[in-house]
Amino acid sequence: MTPARALSSDVYPERPAPLEEACAAEPRDMAALLLFALSRRIGDDRRPVLVTAPRVWFAEYGRPYGPGAAGVPLILAPTTTAAEALWTLEQALRSGAVALALGAVDGASLAQTRRLDFAAKQGEAVGLILPRRLDGLSAARRRWRISTFESATDPDDPRAPGPARLIAELVRGRGERPGAWMLEQDDETHRLRLADRLAGDGLAAIGHAGAPSGLAA
Repeated sequence: MTPARALSSDVYPERPAPLEEACAAEPRDMAALLLFALSRRIGDDRRPVLVTAPRVWFAEYGRPYGPGAAGVPLILAPTTTAAEALWTLEQALRSGAVALALGAVDGASLAQTRRLDFAAKQGEAVGLILPRRLDGLSAARRRWRISTFESATDPDDPRAPGPARLIAELVRGRGERPGAWMLEQDDETHRLRLADRLAGDGLAAIGHAGAPSGLAA
């Protein structure tokens, strides 16, 4: 199994922008998308994480598992419509009460995403829109496409799977080159990190270029 595109040697943009967008490459990649989305929380910010979406989205994909959020309080806010989810996302970001707010909504306009970007800056939080597709104009500084990747083998048992891995592809970045990075779950710290144990996979290692390997989850 190989990534959809070559892995980048550029520095992985670890620190999130106030507003970003990320979508799953395929429906099967939704778990990887949520894992990535939770990783965009800044450092040790212990404020809650909010997830809002129309109820039909929760019915289709299930509810995120709170204890899996590395001990950070998880607030689920189902809504009736996408418009209500956008309003909830904006209010949560502006309030300053959350570290990260995720909104699974489609069709946000440029004006609406500008409001979300401003609200995130005002509340010193990170906002992440999770649409089905990355199309239309948006004020989000970065747009990501996330796909699942096969795990490495367990270093202590070659018959067992190792840490979960994913490919994070930067489709568009304001002032940044597009690229793709392989990330893996650290089961001890409950954080994502750049995958650096790629021996035998036939892939070139990701260039760290001085970037720290730990990513807050």
